[in-house]
Amino acid sequence: MMLKKRDTLLEQANQLLVIMTMAEKAQLLQWIVRDLENTALGIESQPGVCGGLPCIVRTRIPVWLLEQARRLGTSQADLLQCYPNLCAKDITNAWAYVRSHKAEIEQQIHENEED
Repeated sequence: MMLKKRDTLLEQANQLLVIMTMAEKAQLLQWIVRDLENTALGIESQPGVCGGLPCIVRTRIPVWLLEQARRLGTSQADLLQCYPNLCAKDITNAWAYVRSHKAEIEQQIHENEED
């Protein structure tokens, strides 16, 4: 059912694009880019996986854990060796997520260091 709704939304968006002016399309594109800037490729949060904390896709490695390791002096090479299922792009994605979600990561580090 949700797929049908999503298809309908995309069809409606396509119909609207046909009748929009270039200025309206440019404005829409700016809104989309602004919305996408708040996402991080390669990072996902899923209920039931690591308490819903942001993790590297395909893994259960939380971003806060990698950031805390970096703060404690662990190099990227060491992280890749410690976590052989990670690749350099995964770590790059994690650092991008940390930059755009500083307060969230700080809170997660704080909460997990207390345990």
